[in-house]
Amino acid sequence: MSKRWSYLTVEIKPSFRGLRIEDIQAELDKQGRLGWELVNMIVPSQISPAILVLKKEG
Repeated sequence: MSKRWSYLTVEIKPSFRGLRIEDIQAELDKQGRLGWELVNMIVPSQISPAILVLKKEG
């Protein structure tokens, strides 16, 4: 039987100085505690929001 996945996208908005690694890390830690695994991160530019693509079984 194949696995079934649930997916989640989370937008990380930049501060006035651009994307902050601390904000990305905090969101990854938060979602990781909830069972989500990072699949991809889309960063169009430093002044655009980053998009985290996560998945978990279920």
